[in-house]
Amino acid sequence: MKITAKITETDIRRQLVDYLRMNGWFVYHNLAGLGCYKGLSDLVAVKDGRIVHVEVKKPGTGKLSENQKQFQRDLQAHGGEYVVARGMGDLQLEGM
Repeated sequence: MKITAKITETDIRRQLVDYLRMNGWFVYHNLAGLGCYKGLSDLVAVKDGRIVHVEVKKPGTGKLSENQKQFQRDLQAHGGEYVVARGMGDLQLEGM
């Protein structure tokens, strides 16, 4: 019998947080709730004055919701950085 482990967004988020922290970033996880900006990113990473919002998705799945797309547009319209990360490789490509 073959056992296949499925990776979750929580697993990916933990890996991303560990990776960023090991590379000197201050990182925190946003918990969406009542009154929260709709579509808010999962993580915020800060280093040397650079602030990056990170939306975590599972590889091969997980399209952005309309609220997430709107948050991304609003953030970028004001000069903010937004990354969709399905693994550490997406952060490495962004110079993080």
